[in-house]
Amino acid sequence: MGFEQITTEVADRVLTITLNRPERLNAWTATMGRELIEAFDRADADDEVGAVIVTGAGRGYCAGADLGTGGETFDYRARAAASSLPSAAPGASPATTAGSSRCACSRPRSP
Repeated sequence: MGFEQITTEVADRVLTITLNRPERLNAWTATMGRELIEAFDRADADDEVGAVIVTGAGRGYCAGADLGTGGETFDYRARAAASSLPSAAPGASPATTAGSSRCACSRPRSP
């Protein structure tokens, strides 16, 4: 399988994975995430790979999440539908389900 948003190359037992969206400063997308997981899985299964380097094409390593699609970058339900992941853990409360407008975290209170 070829990749859309990363490239891979093995030389001297070193796998180099390059984030390959230089026009967007290699900003993170769900596709890039799936491709990275696939590349790491392949490396794990390949005895010829002894080390992995992750780098970025162009002038930036990774600018963070690609917000060009708006909230879709962080919409867990959309990513789950695209990759057939469960949309929420069984019994998860609305506050802990991704995409919720409420924060499920709490901070310790000062005395």
